[in-house]
Amino acid sequence: MSTLNHRLPVYDPVHLIGSIEAAAVDGVFAVQCDGRVWHARRAASCLLAPAVGDTVLISGPDRARVYLIAVIEQADPSVHRIEVEGDLTLATRSGAIAFDSAQDLHLKSASAVRLESETLAMRTKQADCVVDGMRYTGREVTATVGKTRLIGKVYEAVVDRLVQMSRNAFRTTDEVEHVRAGNLDYQAEQSARVHAKYTMVTGDDLVKVDAKQIHMG
Repeated sequence: MSTLNHRLPVYDPVHLIGSIEAAAVDGVFAVQCDGRVWHARRAASCLLAPAVGDTVLISGPDRARVYLIAVIEQADPSVHRIEVEGDLTLATRSGAIAFDSAQDLHLKSASAVRLESETLAMRTKQADCVVDGMRYTGREVTATVGKTRLIGKVYEAVVDRLVQMSRNAFRTTDEVEHVRAGNLDYQAEQSARVHAKYTMVTGDDLVKVDAKQIHMG
């Protein structure tokens, strides 16, 4: 029995605090602890990404299995980075998730950003949107604004019914304006005026001018 115990390897647990000297490409950190350099991988529970100069805690069951389990103190406390390998999901079973930033909040994705919700509410003093191409599909849009300005090269609208109501309407066309309709009806409460250098009114079957007084010339 004593011979068997003598042959068994002796495993000394490791639990030390040191500083990171270097981070290798394969994810192994070189940690200086009491005059010795330990090589340890970051534990899955250590979400804060370690950096060179940080004071960290390394631990393991023996000298061959040592992990960097926590960042005790950062060399640069003004920058924090939560970093994981693979997909990351933040979930709550009952409650809400809030992001609160004292300054800017940036969302960046290399492929796509998707939002899915019953209700989307956004409130801001100013919004700037730069999009190369946009496609919107919805049932109804209601907008209440003080002023609307559209600047573009081509404006197209295809609808079954178009209704516009305004107190005053002004429209200026530099070159040519064409109107094609099955029936065209213009009515003014006070006066109607059509003026051009050359004016032509033609009809295939009938042209009618009706009024109490008609002045020609």
